[in-house]
Amino acid sequence: MKQFHSIKEVAQLFGLNESTLRFWEQEFEEIAPRKNAQGKRFYSDEDIDNIRLVHYLLKIKMMTIAGARQQLKDNKSETINREAIHHRLEKIRAELHLIINALDDYEKNN
Repeated sequence: MKQFHSIKEVAQLFGLNESTLRFWEQEFEEIAPRKNAQGKRFYSDEDIDNIRLVHYLLKIKMMTIAGARQQLKDNKSETINREAIHHRLEKIRAELHLIINALDDYEKNN
């Protein structure tokens, strides 16, 4: 796996604007990408894991920024576990959709 990722790659990974990532960086101390002399950001795998948690809290759980910040402060390990479960369930859902589509195609052709 790549050691560092550009802001564009990370934004695409989460379906976000680059400006959203820059904003989250100001709001969450857990998101601290490295910057070169020109200010270009380089996100580590740890940064991406933290962005995944913030994304889960803000976009999936619909928490406020203050609420998400407090959740990470008070219960980061529980948040990690819940996000991991959510992520696995989303993968299962996608696989089930593929199976359903394959069955539909099979029925149409037979």
